[in-house]
Amino acid sequence: MSFQDHVKEKLKLVQDFLHVDAQDQLTSLEEKMKSSEISMEVYISKVKTLLGKELHIENGSHADGTEQNGKTNGFTNGSHKDEDSEEVTMDVQEEDEEAVKSPTAPKGKGGRRSKGNSDPKKSPASTRVTRNSGKQPTILSMFSKVCTPPPKCPDCRQYLDDSDLKFFQGDPDNLDEPEMLTDERLSLFDSNEDGFESYEDLPQHKITNFSVYDKRGHLCPFDSGLIEKNVELYFSCVVKPIYDDNPCLDGGVPAKKLGPINAWWITGFDGGEKALIGFTTAFADYILMQSSEEYAPIFALMQEKIYMSKIVVEFLQKNRDATYEDLLNKIETTVPPAGLNFNCFTEDTLLRHAQFVVEQVESYDEAGDSDESPIIVTPCMRDLIKLAGVTLGKRRAARRQAIRHPTKIEKDSKGPTKATTTTLVYQIFDTFFSDQIEQNDKESMGAKRQRCGVCEVCQSPDCGKCAACKDMIKFGGSGKSKQACKQRRCPNLAVKEAEDDETVEEIDVPVEKTKKVSQAKRKKQTLCSLTWIGEPIQTEGKRQYYRKVSLNDEVLEVGDCVSVSSEDPSIPLYLARITSLWEDNHGKMFHAHWFLRGIHTVLGECSDPLELVLVDECEDMQLNYVQAKVNVTYKAPSNNWFMEGGMDNEIKVIDDDGKSFFYQFWYDTEFARFEMPPKTASSEDCKFKYCSSCVRTNERKEQEMPRASEPLPDQDNDSKALYNMACFKGLQFKVGDGVYLPPDSFNFGVKPASPVKRSHRKEDVDEELYPEYYRKSSDYIKGSNLDAPEPFRIGRIKEIFCHRRSNGKPDASEVKLRLYKFYRPENTHKGVKASYHTDINQLYWSDEEVTVDMSEVLGRCQVEYAEDLNESVQDYSSGGPDRFYFLEAYNAKSKGFEDPPNHARSVVNKGKGKGKGKGKASAAQEPQDSQTEPQTLKVPKYRTLDVFSGCGGLSEGFHQAGISETLWAIEMWEPAAQAFRLNNPGTTVFTEDCNVLLKLVMSGEKTNSLGQKLPQKGDVEMLCGGPPCQGFSGMNRFNSRTYSAFKNSLVVSYLSYCDYYRPKFFLLENVRNFVSFKSSMVLKLTLRCLVRMGYQCTFGVLQAGQYGVAQTRRRAIILAAAPGEELPRYPEPLHVFAPRACSLSVVVDEKKYVSNVTRGNGGIYRTITVRDTMSDLPEIRNGAAALEISYNGEPQSWFQRQIRGTQYQPILRDHICKDMSALVEGRMRHIPLAPGSDWRDLPNLEVRLRDGTMTKKLRYTHPDKKNGRSSTDALRGVCTCAGGKPCDPADRQFNTLIPWCLPHTGNRHNHWAGLYGRLEWDGFFSTTVTNPEPMGKQGRVLHPEQHRVVSVRECARSQGFPDTYRFFGNILDKHRQVGNAVPPPLSRAIGMEIKKCVIERMKEEKATGDYSSEVCSSALHFILKYASSLTHFVFFLPENIKQEKMEVTD
Repeated sequence: MSFQDHVKEKLKLVQDFLHVDAQDQLTSLEEKMKSSEISMEVYISKVKTLLGKELHIENGSHADGTEQNGKTNGFTNGSHKDEDSEEVTMDVQEEDEEAVKSPTAPKGKGGRRSKGNSDPKKSPASTRVTRNSGKQPTILSMFSKVCTPPPKCPDCRQYLDDSDLKFFQGDPDNLDEPEMLTDERLSLFDSNEDGFESYEDLPQHKITNFSVYDKRGHLCPFDSGLIEKNVELYFSCVVKPIYDDNPCLDGGVPAKKLGPINAWWITGFDGGEKALIGFTTAFADYILMQSSEEYAPIFALMQEKIYMSKIVVEFLQKNRDATYEDLLNKIETTVPPAGLNFNCFTEDTLLRHAQFVVEQVESYDEAGDSDESPIIVTPCMRDLIKLAGVTLGKRRAARRQAIRHPTKIEKDSKGPTKATTTTLVYQIFDTFFSDQIEQNDKESMGAKRQRCGVCEVCQSPDCGKCAACKDMIKFGGSGKSKQACKQRRCPNLAVKEAEDDETVEEIDVPVEKTKKVSQAKRKKQTLCSLTWIGEPIQTEGKRQYYRKVSLNDEVLEVGDCVSVSSEDPSIPLYLARITSLWEDNHGKMFHAHWFLRGIHTVLGECSDPLELVLVDECEDMQLNYVQAKVNVTYKAPSNNWFMEGGMDNEIKVIDDDGKSFFYQFWYDTEFARFEMPPKTASSEDCKFKYCSSCVRTNERKEQEMPRASEPLPDQDNDSKALYNMACFKGLQFKVGDGVYLPPDSFNFGVKPASPVKRSHRKEDVDEELYPEYYRKSSDYIKGSNLDAPEPFRIGRIKEIFCHRRSNGKPDASEVKLRLYKFYRPENTHKGVKASYHTDINQLYWSDEEVTVDMSEVLGRCQVEYAEDLNESVQDYSSGGPDRFYFLEAYNAKSKGFEDPPNHARSVVNKGKGKGKGKGKASAAQEPQDSQTEPQTLKVPKYRTLDVFSGCGGLSEGFHQAGISETLWAIEMWEPAAQAFRLNNPGTTVFTEDCNVLLKLVMSGEKTNSLGQKLPQKGDVEMLCGGPPCQGFSGMNRFNSRTYSAFKNSLVVSYLSYCDYYRPKFFLLENVRNFVSFKSSMVLKLTLRCLVRMGYQCTFGVLQAGQYGVAQTRRRAIILAAAPGEELPRYPEPLHVFAPRACSLSVVVDEKKYVSNVTRGNGGIYRTITVRDTMSDLPEIRNGAAALEISYNGEPQSWFQRQIRGTQYQPILRDHICKDMSALVEGRMRHIPLAPGSDWRDLPNLEVRLRDGTMTKKLRYTHPDKKNGRSSTDALRGVCTCAGGKPCDPADRQFNTLIPWCLPHTGNRHNHWAGLYGRLEWDGFFSTTVTNPEPMGKQGRVLHPEQHRVVSVRECARSQGFPDTYRFFGNILDKHRQVGNAVPPPLSRAIGMEIKKCVIERMKEEKATGDYSSEVCSSALHFILKYASSLTHFVFFLPENIKQEKMEVTD
């Protein structure tokens, strides 16, 4: 049905209600229209006027509704209503709605009337019929109600009631296009009609003062897909000759209604800043100069989006690993060039133009090298595509015809910096990749990559012109390359692959059982002749032990290594060492201590095929399983290992003769730890049957069983036997010791008011005001601590006992403890609030007792009465983590606090300094040792090189642990390097490429170009750093490009630093996904390099929130220790933390690995909250910029006291926050203060912003297939895609309080939970990012109570930086420094573990009298450093130092 038919249909409805003369007038108008006396537009306008008058009068109301409530209509007579049902309507206006006015005031020309807000009596058609509260609705208003959703123009798709809709006021005196083109002022046109045939021959002109409009006169953009949909757009302008660059009107030809426009195009940038845009009509090409005043706002958006795409492509060319927040940072700090009609860029600008920007990126990628990683798959672009709901592969074919000269952006020819590598590291990567690429080439012959099949790119035909097409058989090629047509490379597939590659599925894979059980089933017996050689050397029961046996004429003896076949011929031979030979009822037997092949370790296919590892797995088996003897040698590190860095030129360790293997390490299959083989000590008499695996397995079993010792004398207790001491898990416990127990091991006399897990969802929500609230269906609040477990219970041992059996003997299998309970502040009747102000290690004594099984004990701690300490509480507490104190006792019955009883104090004094047994306890778990240790063992501070140091978070934590002294740091980014210098004035900071520095050192240079001294071989004792994983995103398949990116990655450079300098300890920190990138290939190759160098190494994932910050931040940590050192373990969690954030296992090749942490999610302290972190900081506003202010108050929590430091600091630095745009600030103001509030709580309102502009209400115009309608039956979709159709660019809305893009894409992204989210006082921060953005990856960045994003200092505290720590640069530089840093409390915890290893080694050396390694290393370093200034020197070596030959050459 045509729109004329619609109009007739509606007129029939009201015809009978009209007076006779009105009916006559209608008939007359219809006849005039038919005879073309009046246009359709005029007809509609007059009909509307007539109906307005007639139906109002009939209902007894005034002739114009506007006089009643002062509201005017946004339409003028020039609205040309010729649409279907939506057009002949007079909108019903709600009482509280603002009047919608046309912002421009067009002057009436020709058939168009004047301003929309002119006198309504003169222009009755411009009235808007409004509903009067107390009156019956008019027939016209009922008639208009038929149209929900709001009416749109069928051509330009703009809302007809939109205040921004403007009309072109025409100029009838201007020339038409053909007439204008023959004007002599343009002089280039010879009016030869033949020239119109081909586009190539069209004349070119420039135009100024132009306006573009549809056939209804609506001013509209020309870049929103209308031209591509064949909508007729026209333009009026002043035309100037092509050589005239002056945009003024002089010398031009005024022209009207040029067009319709057949195509528009971009010809690049004139001198770099402004894009040249052009139109093509049937007659000519026109290059745009300056728009008319009324068209300027629309044209500014066009220029804005083109310039924006230029910024994005140029930025991502050079920063492929940039995040969405980094891109926002770039956009917000870019000043638009002069002469463009806008003054700044915001996130709203980027989202508004996202579709265009992404299309330009696709064009850029199309033009790029097929082997080059496309920009479209970078993390930043993927986030933008998701957030803005961009359709990929859209209008690609149309755009190829339309944009004849795509935006010219200079390609960055500079590839990745070539990594400086040592030969060893290079060869490992090179060998692996050449094999892998070859294998993938074979695989790819059969496997065909799937297409999405949906986008227009997939559905278009092969072009037949690109290199890929020319190779296809159908175009006459060989068909070898099997590449897809360049024009048909599916962008959806590329983005999905990149996304999949980075999404780590944390599937719960059951931990594999050790191989003993399964191996027994799969081994294969062989036919062989077996004969004992010699007499039995010992007989035990039915076993007769032998030294040697002959197997098929080959002599095997105890200590030899053999191969054992598998039943499955595809499984390589099992290898074992014979630790004993005997004969018994089962026949001729041997005990096999198994080796594990490298491929069965975490290294997988990256391992050396000839390298084995020792494991604690062994079994008895028959000798006829043995296939043959093999040679397995131990490759010990050389004596000069530390100085051999970078000299290994051969990746092979031994030659492959089919039966020779080597091993360097013992391997822990559960924790993936490569360690030096344990020292074995078998006595002479049992050498023939000593198995180190059995010994260690039995030791472990023994440690897992509690054992009581030292029975107390004079016991008269019949039911239980009392003891003075017990051993468990390698620790000794005595009466009076403090112990940790699980939270469920006992309860308290008081039940504190625990936080009730009540739903935060409100039921009675006004859905009209809060249309997005329905999306909050889950009760889970991001960043909430409601699920956080309680910290360990703490008790003091009163008795150690075993129950007596009926025969009077104690039952030693069950050791029991009688304990006094300690209360934490939150366990008292005061509840959680009490813990906020007290020290985290403060307890309350209680006389409540409880009996527990010794097997429940999780560890040992020290609890002292503060008055009995010989030092201040602060000094005592800083001595180690497991130190607690109490000042008072708590009485649960009276709910009172009192002085502790005498037995509480006396037991402490009795127990003090005694019975803190040895065994494998950590230093912090040995209070006696930790108090006396400093006098005897001074831990050296290791000379450290911090690579990719940032502002120094990693080094800061190591300094706090007292394990390192950072003498050198490398940081390319100047602001971060300056921050490092500010905080570490004694450090040499190199601000240059790490590859350049390593090259200098390896070539023998002593200084760099700036004269800074370079660390030399032997100088660096500890190496730490977090190499950025550049170029890894979106690398799914191993091809030549992947290979190049990998070989040139900074990970490879960093490993080469390790190989060259050979430090004693090495740490690599990275994002959690480092261990999962490319099927864990990055991890495997990193460990492979370290193993080949001779390093003991392991990997794990740690959660920073468990070490004392109010932030979830999971980080992968690779640790390595040189031969002779002890490989550190990962630190046990100190603080409890939300379980959802503590999934720290890693799946590699379908096997689950965990770090060595034994306490799981438990912790000795409560969790640190946002309140602990920043409640003492003074209030500031959005955009606060004062770099130094006063604190305005004392610290309130333990964390605040620690973070401010002991020295009085009256000045608070960097409590500054980003100045968000007026629209973002308006949104922040409307986010409620309740926990869990985010964008879904925003009201749909028109609000005046601080810059004086008004926001618009978000319109819901489409049915939503997934969410249905609201309770008030309102629509919930904001785009056609909500109903399952393709997106319509005309549906986009801007400047709304609820950001249009979030409901647009919310259904497929978990409703964008957390964007514009507030932090919760009792919760924690999301991972602190480099640029807090309410719509960034971590959108929960709003202050809990203030209407702003978090400040730099608040972010720094969430990372655990002391308040005295300095940052450098502008506010965005500082945010980036903080967001990229390693939280110092995390690195401190790791540093403390390294320190324990050093102490352990020093103790061993002290016990054996062998100081050689530490002393000789220090002496050698001293000699090398000062040799030039010394003429001679003499060593006096104490007798107990092992004498070694030391040569010092020049």
